[in-house]
Amino acid sequence: MTTPSSTLPPRSGAVTLQILSIVFYTFIAFFCIGLPIAVLPGYVHDVLGLSAVMAGVVIAAQYFATLLIRPLAGRLADSLGTKRTITYGLYAIAGSGALTLLATLLHEWNTLSLSVLLVARLLLGVGQGMVGVGTSAWGIGQVGPEHTAKVISWNGIASYGAIAVGAPLGVVMTSDLGFHSLGIALFALAAFALFMLRKRPSVPVIRGGERLPFWSAFGRVAPYGLGLCLASIGYGTLTTFITLYYLEQGWAGAAFCLTAFGACFILARLLFINAINHYGGFAVAFACLSVETVGFVFLWLAPSPVFALIGASLAGFGLSLVYPALGVLAIAQVPPGSRGSGLGAFAVFFDIALAIAGPLMGALAANAGYAAIFLCASGLSVVGLALIGWLSREGSGR
Repeated sequence: MTTPSSTLPPRSGAVTLQILSIVFYTFIAFFCIGLPIAVLPGYVHDVLGLSAVMAGVVIAAQYFATLLIRPLAGRLADSLGTKRTITYGLYAIAGSGALTLLATLLHEWNTLSLSVLLVARLLLGVGQGMVGVGTSAWGIGQVGPEHTAKVISWNGIASYGAIAVGAPLGVVMTSDLGFHSLGIALFALAAFALFMLRKRPSVPVIRGGERLPFWSAFGRVAPYGLGLCLASIGYGTLTTFITLYYLEQGWAGAAFCLTAFGACFILARLLFINAINHYGGFAVAFACLSVETVGFVFLWLAPSPVFALIGASLAGFGLSLVYPALGVLAIAQVPPGSRGSGLGAFAVFFDIALAIAGPLMGALAANAGYAAIFLCASGLSVVGLALIGWLSREGSGR
C-alpha cells in the first residue's frame, strides 16, 4: 500500500510542518489539562471545604484514567484510525468541560460537586490518553517511521508548552471570571479542535500484516519502557516535592526550578531534535540520562537555591530526549500495523513513573528528608543507564 509518507518531499521543513499540523491537537488537549491543574486543588480545599487528600485525589484521577485508557487508545488507533481516536478523545475533553461547569454550579453541595468533578477528571484523562496516542501514531504514519523521533519530540514540546501556558492562564482566568469559566473554556477548546479536525484526511489504517494484541506489544517495548520509567520518576519527584524541599531548606523561589526545568526541556528538544537520527537512540538516551543524573546530584547536594536551579536545568535538559530516543527503539520492535498499540504501551511506563513517584518519594522524604529523594532519583537514573548499556550491547550482538 502507498502511504502518504511515500509522497512527502524529503525536506526537513516540509516534514516539520506536517508534524506541527497534527500535534496542534496535542497542544489543545494539554492546554485543557493545564488550565485547571493549578486551581482545582484550591477549589476542592477552599470552596468545597474538603481535605488536601481529596484535592490530591481529584488531580490524580486524571492520570489514573490515562494509564487505564492507553491499551484501548492503541487498539483504536490501529483498527479504526488515528483521526477517529483523536475525535473520541476530544469528545471526552468536551464532556469533561461540561461536567466541570456543572460541578462548579453545584458547589453548595460539596459531596455532589466532588462526585461530578471526579467524573470530569476521569474523562479528561481519557481524552489525554486518546489524543496523545492518536497524534503520535498519526504523525508517524503521515511522515514515515524514519521521523519517529521528530514526531515524539514535537508532541512533547506541544504538551509541555501547553501546560506551561495553560496553568498560569487558568489562575488568572478563575481569579477574574470565577471557577465556572474553567468548564466553559474546556468545552469551547475541544469544540474548536473538533471543528478543525472534521475535514482533515487521516492516514489510512494499515490492513494486513502482523497485528499484535496490546499485551504482546507491551512485552516487546517493555525493556525500553522500563528505561523511560526509571528516567521519569525523577521528573515526578521534582514537580511534586520541589516546593517542600525549598521550604525545608528555608529558600524562596521554588517555582523558578519548575520554570528552569521546563524551559531547558523544550530548548534541548528544539536544539537537538535531529540528534537521534544522527547518533542513534541508544547513544542519545545514554548521554541525556547521564546529564539528568548529574542534575539530580546537584539538587541533592545543593547548598543554595542557585545550585538547585542549575540542577533542575540539567535535569530538564537531560530528560528532554530520553522519551523520543527510547521511543524510536521501542516502536521499532512492533510491526507497522501495531504501531498504535506500541505507542500506547510505551506511554504506560511514563504514566507509571508519575503514579509511583509521589508515594515512593513521599515515604522516603518522611524518613530521610527531602534532599534524599533527589539522591534516590539520581540512583534510579544510574540503574536506567545500566539498562540502556545492556540493551545496546544486546542489540549490537544480534
